[in-house]
Amino acid sequence: MQNRRKLRYLAVVGMLSALAYCAMLLGKLIPNVAGFLSFDPKDAVVVIAGFIYGPVTSLIISVFVSLIEMVTVSTTGLYGLLMNVVSTCAFALPAVGIYRWKRTKAGAVAGLAAGVCVMAGTMVLWNYIITPLYMGIPREQVAGMLATVFLPFNAVKGVINAALVMIVYKPLVTALRKAKLVDDPNGEDGKRRISVWTIVIASAVLITAVLLLLVLAGVL
Repeated sequence: MQNRRKLRYLAVVGMLSALAYCAMLLGKLIPNVAGFLSFDPKDAVVVIAGFIYGPVTSLIISVFVSLIEMVTVSTTGLYGLLMNVVSTCAFALPAVGIYRWKRTKAGAVAGLAAGVCVMAGTMVLWNYIITPLYMGIPREQVAGMLATVFLPFNAVKGVINAALVMIVYKPLVTALRKAKLVDDPNGEDGKRRISVWTIVIASAVLITAVLLLLVLAGVL
């Protein structure tokens, strides 16, 4: 039984890792902000994995997919890898931690909101430290971009990924449970469908945030 559970875990983590990689590739279709800040929807998949299995799984998928990205399509090397992992984990780990503590819709919303705030704040600090090294520009120039570029970009990115989690999580987990790949602990609202209002509100937030991202990227 234990070996069977491990095999199911590896199968699901493998599928979610592949999905995260594909999401990352789709994100590259969106124009960069300020020429080098790219939207990464894989964060939503990493959070969903954490909602299912916990924060360690989020960390594993984040590092694994970021490594694969670095050696396949990324041009930013180790700096990009570092910022990628820090950004994803700063968003995913608070969200997963709060949701695992309170496994309700309110807990999910609170966790995602915390993840957006932590990630946006964390990346302001890390961009201040790392961007001058990576871009070869004065730190004073980067400091001038913190409030006008880095903070709004990461906030909008986090909101988009949070909305994607709210829309995708329940259908995806339901499909995995029907396939007998994921357990339903304590009958965790597995029989309840995602509400129409959840879809409507999350979709409205998603559309608004995507439009803001396109504005930041200079497309609109």
